[in-house]
Amino acid sequence: MKQEIRQNGETILESDDNISIAMIFNNLTGKNSKDNKDYQAYIKYTAIPLMGFQYGKIELWDDGKLTRTGYITKLLLIT
Repeated sequence: MKQEIRQNGETILESDDNISIAMIFNNLTGKNSKDNKDYQAYIKYTAIPLMGFQYGKIELWDDGKLTRTGYITKLLLIT
């Protein structure tokens, strides 16, 4: 199964290992983070400059089907 993370209609990351893309999606949306400082550092120093993401909406696609949406934010809201 091919998984992709898309932003603004463009595939930013893709893989067929069935693990890494979903985990990265969770990292980008803050689901795997309990600390706002760590989340912001990941976004500011990794996701934006090294991975090519921007603040805003992202989408997780599995085999060409949209399965989840989320947001890369400047502020992590823990629920």
